[in-house]
Amino acid sequence: MTSRPDDVPGLRAPFRLGPMPTSRALVTMDEAIVRAPVADVFAVVRDVERWPDLLPHYRYVKFRSRNRDGGGIVEMSANRPFGPLNWPTWWLSYMSVDDAAPSIRFRHVEGITTGMEVEWAFTPHETGTHIRLFHVWDGPDWPFVGPPLAVGIIGPVFIHGIASRTVAGLAATAEQRAGERENE
Repeated sequence: MTSRPDDVPGLRAPFRLGPMPTSRALVTMDEAIVRAPVADVFAVVRDVERWPDLLPHYRYVKFRSRNRDGGGIVEMSANRPFGPLNWPTWWLSYMSVDDAAPSIRFRHVEGITTGMEVEWAFTPHETGTHIRLFHVWDGPDWPFVGPPLAVGIIGPVFIHGIASRTVAGLAATAEQRAGERENE
């Protein structure tokens, strides 16, 4: 059973996930400067259903329900490559889109990363857009080993391993699209 945030009056209402928590055992940040306008980069990232077409490490992304803001309940699966081998991962999240910020927030509600909070933030930069992808989490709910496992293995090996590829791949897509528009 999927838990629901307290301020969600119905599954189709936008989730208000609020600001990112700051006091978690694990904090990761992946970032990039993208040579494309903020609106273009934001559009590429928010279109999560297209990620498997753009990112070879993503297996699938499916909405279980959609909100008016473009978010909803989204199921995602990606591989963490280890040389020729892939380790499959899976999670279910609430997704909230803030066009004004612009930002995209996720709260993992099922899977080993339950409780993880994620934020994509986009700010103007002199050469385009600065993307910051934050993950914060206390680790799996396993007595004694949850936080150390999150900080020592899951965060640096799996979360950063997938997130860095995701940021790089979506940044390259946004830059390619911006370049194609310039050449029209």
